[in-house]
Amino acid sequence: MEPRRRRMPFPARARALVSLLTLDEKIAQLSNTAAGVPRLGIPPFEWWSESLHGVCDNGPGINFSSGPVRSATTFPQVILSAAAFNRSLWRTVAQAIAVEARAMHNSGQAGLTFWAPNINVFRDPRWGRGQETPGEDPAVISAYSVEYVKGFQGDYGEEGRMMLSACCKHYIAYDLEKWKGFTRYTFDAKVNVQDMEDTYQPPFKSCIQEGRASCLMCSYNQVNGVPACARKDILQKARDEWGFQGYVTSDCDAVAIIHENQTYTVSDEDSVAVVLKAGMDINCGSFLIRHTKSAIEKGKIQEEDINHALFNLFSVQLRLGFFDQSNGNQWFTQLGPNNVCTREHRELAAEAVRQGAVLLKNDNSFLPLKRSEVGHIAIIGPGADDPYILGGDYTGVPCDSTTFVKGMQTYVSQTTFAAGCKDVPCNSTDGFGEAIEAAKRADIVVLIAGLNLTEETEDHDRVSLLLPGSQMDLVHAIAGVTKKPLVLVLLGGGPVDVSFAKHDPHIASILWIGYPGEVGGHVLPEILFGKYNPGGKLPITWYPESFTAVPMNDMNMRADESRGYPGRTYRFYTGDVVYGFGYGLSYSKYSYSFLQAPKKISLSHSSLPDLISRKPAYTRRDGLDYAQVEDIASCEALQFPVHISVSNDGTMDGSHAVLLFARSKPSFPGSPIKQLVGFERVHTVAGRSTDLGITVDPCKLMSSANTEGRRVLFLGTHVLMVGEEEHELLIEA
Repeated sequence: MEPRRRRMPFPARARALVSLLTLDEKIAQLSNTAAGVPRLGIPPFEWWSESLHGVCDNGPGINFSSGPVRSATTFPQVILSAAAFNRSLWRTVAQAIAVEARAMHNSGQAGLTFWAPNINVFRDPRWGRGQETPGEDPAVISAYSVEYVKGFQGDYGEEGRMMLSACCKHYIAYDLEKWKGFTRYTFDAKVNVQDMEDTYQPPFKSCIQEGRASCLMCSYNQVNGVPACARKDILQKARDEWGFQGYVTSDCDAVAIIHENQTYTVSDEDSVAVVLKAGMDINCGSFLIRHTKSAIEKGKIQEEDINHALFNLFSVQLRLGFFDQSNGNQWFTQLGPNNVCTREHRELAAEAVRQGAVLLKNDNSFLPLKRSEVGHIAIIGPGADDPYILGGDYTGVPCDSTTFVKGMQTYVSQTTFAAGCKDVPCNSTDGFGEAIEAAKRADIVVLIAGLNLTEETEDHDRVSLLLPGSQMDLVHAIAGVTKKPLVLVLLGGGPVDVSFAKHDPHIASILWIGYPGEVGGHVLPEILFGKYNPGGKLPITWYPESFTAVPMNDMNMRADESRGYPGRTYRFYTGDVVYGFGYGLSYSKYSYSFLQAPKKISLSHSSLPDLISRKPAYTRRDGLDYAQVEDIASCEALQFPVHISVSNDGTMDGSHAVLLFARSKPSFPGSPIKQLVGFERVHTVAGRSTDLGITVDPCKLMSSANTEGRRVLFLGTHVLMVGEEEHELLIEA
């Protein structure tokens, strides 16, 4: 019997493939729509598919119009799933999206490389794409990115084989669409090294280093005067320091704008040269196909620059089994139409909504409602019976959308609907009369207000944080005529200044439900009638309208009292809030106590020798002692467990997010007010307690950056906080 021939390793195969191509064939690979090479049996390849919160057809890689799969499960928008603070939920949702994506690929309706997740920091509440992100906290975004990528890509053994490829985007400091005279295509994000180190960079570092993402997308904007796709320092940092093994794509037409819009280069050929030499591998669009040969002829680049890019591209395709004929033994190659829009995926989508929904107000325990006491309910609001409002942006073709009206009808047979406003912008009060009459007749009124994609989306930022148009007037008008206080349900990704409703006794309860996806209408009555006990927490700060005076183009995170700048996000913002990061009520009342946590951590008396490297153990500056994290030889040895008792003091079982914060008593100017150092989702039976363990990584989560951009861990007293409870911890050299 002839011995089985050993297959060539992926890197060698990738280099061999590159060597077989002519120059023209190589250039034809540098677009998201890569040409095939018929003489070598290489088929065309579409790099651009989307899967943010379900398979969607924003890019050319997805086709719902022909083939056996005509829809896919629309999970909640990311900002709502993030509010669950549940890692296992995030990974399970990513796995389900991947199953549907791979099933569509196997049916010839999707690619293998998907450009999600969006892991930019939701820095400004007006950002139109903040809804796509896991919120404002770098630690939460980092954790989400790791779970999404691991769940979506899978890990199938040798040489990093994958089921699909996920992409960390948009690298880096991208969080402005269109504000006053600034647009995302020409905006120069001025970011200091301190904010870069502890705000903008950590999600990408985690996505690559821990998640092992196989794609990185560079963004449209400039960073400190240089286009992101031309920043060799930040692109190479991903490979050299974080171990990135994958391909770098531009955002769509992000290379063309370097010369045409940003005038950073003097010619198209110079643009080609600057991005390829920086480490970008593929251009979304046709720019490189049109201008790369000219760049070679003019001596701007060499063929070797293209070869580097193709090596990265072919390496990812090899890991995906794109060139393999014998890949049929992998379970995911057998997926098909029957694995899309399944009952299990719909139930998972519903569970994500249940866990993410945030109860913001519930005066006198008005909720949950009792079905026996509600014979007639009125659902009011322009989004109440609109299936298109449910998904938010990057939504595909849903399997079966349930509107809020349709969902409520399954709970209350006499359900009346009145829009009040003809659409979400609500520029007319013509429908108020009908809505008021409907409210007068009903036992209970649920008013659905908030945002949709006319207010916040890609290429469109908000101007105001108030409810759009006359929506606030509609709320006041309805609240004044109801038999009982009304329930206000808020849609949208960005925060809304609902200070008026927070203090209005005619509004008993406020529930934020984000963009809940196709099952939103199914889940809302479950929550309102107490089948499910809400326990989500806000992943973003809800600012007052006055925050809109803060320039959106100011990228500084830290407050600066000298110029009246209040800072951004709960870590640094010093102004008033409507609702704070991590806020969220429940139908139960929970209390916490620290069962076990260290009182002291000593850097020099660790169980591991040489915890501190040969450099000085700590530095003294401005009267403060601190250790530089890079000088700590084993951050792993510093990690410690915290055990917390969670008591459900109410009468209803419930699942909710437990958030553990820390603050340091010594601090530099610009140190975080507090930081999230751990979180877990926990289910607790009424009248009982549950013990919970959280492992804290001081180097990663209790440190912050100094003005030189170096991570430092303060020596001295730190305070751990959960709910109203505090525990002091001394870190010493």
